[in-house]
Amino acid sequence: MSDTKSYAFEDLELGQEASYARVVTDADIITFADVTGDHNPVHLDASYAATTPFKTPIAHGMLTAGYISTVFGMRLPGPGAIYVSQTLNFRGPVRHGDHVVASVRIVDLMPAKRRARFECLRKVGDKVVLEGEAILMVPGRK
Repeated sequence: MSDTKSYAFEDLELGQEASYARVVTDADIITFADVTGDHNPVHLDASYAATTPFKTPIAHGMLTAGYISTVFGMRLPGPGAIYVSQTLNFRGPVRHGDHVVASVRIVDLMPAKRRARFECLRKVGDKVVLEGEAILMVPGRK
């Protein structure tokens, strides 16, 4: 990823934000299914998905939630940051071909343990399809 950034804990500020955008492809969904073993037909079989409330196949929630991890690992705080916890509230489906934007914003800094708490959102267009919160350990300056 050409726009990798890395922040030490001491460089973080409340309200700091970063995001990652991606179009979800059929290949992404198939690869995720193969890697995880989750071949639920709601993700892979249009005939089956037509019988669900979604009417068309949807991406795995955890595939697109993983884009939040991309923000943390590559943009804010960046390489070296470690997940401590993550909550995820799925608000809507992501379909094949959707343009997804995952964004995070720092809402709390805990200097004693070099941890940061983030608000996490994932949107398709203007619609929030996932919201949650994460806590990360962030390396300090050496």
